[in-house]
Amino acid sequence: MEIICNPSRDKWAQLLARPVFDNSKILSTVQAVLDDVRSRGDVAVKEYELKFDKAALPSLQVSEQEIEEAASLVSSDLKEAISTAIENITKFHEVQMHIPPIIETTKGVKCWQKFVPIDKVGLYIPGGTAPLFSTVLMLAVPAKIAGCKEIILCTPPDSEGKVNSAILYAAKAAGATKIYKIGGVQAIGAMAYGTESVPKVYKIFGPGNPYVTTAKQIVSVKDVAIDMPAGPSEVAIIADSTQKPEIIAADMLSQAEHGTTSQSIVFTTDAELAANIMAEAEKQCAASPRREFIAKSLENSRIFVLDNIEDVIDMSNEYAPEHLIISCKNFAAVGAQITNAGSVFLGLYTPESAGDYASGTNHTLPTSGYAKAYSGVNMDSFVKKITFQEISSEGLDNIGKTIEVMAENESLFAHKYAVTVRKH
Repeated sequence: MEIICNPSRDKWAQLLARPVFDNSKILSTVQAVLDDVRSRGDVAVKEYELKFDKAALPSLQVSEQEIEEAASLVSSDLKEAISTAIENITKFHEVQMHIPPIIETTKGVKCWQKFVPIDKVGLYIPGGTAPLFSTVLMLAVPAKIAGCKEIILCTPPDSEGKVNSAILYAAKAAGATKIYKIGGVQAIGAMAYGTESVPKVYKIFGPGNPYVTTAKQIVSVKDVAIDMPAGPSEVAIIADSTQKPEIIAADMLSQAEHGTTSQSIVFTTDAELAANIMAEAEKQCAASPRREFIAKSLENSRIFVLDNIEDVIDMSNEYAPEHLIISCKNFAAVGAQITNAGSVFLGLYTPESAGDYASGTNHTLPTSGYAKAYSGVNMDSFVKKITFQEISSEGLDNIGKTIEVMAENESLFAHKYAVTVRKH
């Protein structure tokens, strides 16, 4: 990690670059697995589970008995925490299902939208060093609220063929309809194409390693929709001299511990604070059980010292972080000027961890600068909005000439006649 003082604007893009992963090196491997799953179904999936997860699986689907067993292994404290998180996530997402009214755009011309849930959605939940049961809640809860008929969840098993108990408990509690012991590229292929055991879904959600991310990109070309482009987790922090360096450092490490390609960025106008944050981050890293991940992530991280808050805001908007923590005295005024971010956390008592787990907002967010154009997962992600219109005879009289003139000027005479023939 380094401290960079007052870089010129023409250097910002270069200095804010994310860690680059060249997926061309794995593209052929990912494509081969996807093709094999498409052609051989369950047989191929089981072979890849044995190869990659070291699990010999007689059945891919998690049984009700396994779900009940998992529930008995989850502590009462964690069950209570999951229940509270589900309650808050539900509250935040339910209000997003606001149905717009019927609009009469011209007298006799009525237009409206109908919200229709996506029938079948697939959720991918990574296992690995940090089983993300919280992501189960962030995806399954809004899918259930939307009314998705099938909520298919895939997550890798351990070498004994067992799925993490907290993931299974969260999946059941949040409303997943079927759970499968499938990880990696083979899980994406199974959900995208369907197998003897796994239903084909219409949209796939969830994070993953570069192999999973590449697989999602491939299947999204023509086989299935995906939530958004995704990359390693990241956080940016805007901090001023009123903040404690140990808190800023803790926020940096909360993202850095996700993996070796994560990134933490700090923007400040205080050079002394920058130096103290750097020292504190190194201290906290040395004491962390996940220091090997954090140390690598901090190599990708930067602290920028800029002349004024206007430059801080501009540079943050240029970075367009997945998570943005505004940790300064006038956080509300600064927050009002943020235009590019996945999710914003305001003030001293709002850690990014709150959004990751239980405040209610969704933690499935655009990374790698995609926050300039993409939103995080929300209720719109799980529904289709179909427009309807109904035009009366009077309405067609009122709007017909407009349509005829526009159609004729586009040389689309059948379009014009479709109106004219109704008027006589």
